[in-house]
Amino acid sequence: MAGFSDKLELSENPKSSIFIRSLTMYNKPSGFYNSSFGSMVSAGSSIKGKVKKLCSLFESSKTTTTTKVSPPDESQSLSISKLKPAKSFAADSRVSSCLDDVSIRLAGTDDRVVIYFTSLRGIRRTYEDCYAVRMIIRGFRVMVDERDISMDSAYKKELLNVLGKKNVSLPQVFIRGKYIGGAESVKQLHEVGELERMLKGLPVRPPGYVCEMCGDARFIPCGECSGSKKFFDEDDEQLKRCPECNENGLIRCPTCCT
Repeated sequence: MAGFSDKLELSENPKSSIFIRSLTMYNKPSGFYNSSFGSMVSAGSSIKGKVKKLCSLFESSKTTTTTKVSPPDESQSLSISKLKPAKSFAADSRVSSCLDDVSIRLAGTDDRVVIYFTSLRGIRRTYEDCYAVRMIIRGFRVMVDERDISMDSAYKKELLNVLGKKNVSLPQVFIRGKYIGGAESVKQLHEVGELERMLKGLPVRPPGYVCEMCGDARFIPCGECSGSKKFFDEDDEQLKRCPECNENGLIRCPTCCT
């Protein structure tokens, strides 16, 4: 019996210890829950405080942006209205800079436009400027006296004598005998609308007009020497240089270069 009672006590002790342990696990004191709830509440209040701070920051930034985008005062609008004509002032200054030297004139060309240019493509920039100026002025369909210095060296000498310079860039434009300038001057005058005013009243050629004699090349072969630059002098019985044509055996077209 004594052994049986000892076994019983041994078997009962584990059950009681397990039961007590379960009670200690599930039966937490009320202070534990109160402390955890308090920590959660404090954490929530701290999060709310941070959210309020962020909202206040965003609202302050909005107010600053709205104040920056506020409409201008009357004084500011007056100053802006005063500055608006600056574009026209700049345009006038560009036109005046293009027409500074009005003392240079080309005699005998008061009724036409004269362009000194080159048709050679040796220097790409020069060729492009010459082509651009010719196309701008041809767009107004006025009669143009185009003088190609690569086809006749006399034009180069003529231009240097008129401008009084040893070296001149191409193209060079004269309107009604008045010196206008090079490619940049013509482009600026065209941009501000001054070129159209200067060309108004000049003879206009029909749309699609092309000279039947030279094909707008402005030159034809010499009729005296057939482009050979030489002729036979019967009196002296020898070949001589043809006085009618240029160094290339060409003469100006009598139809379109009158």
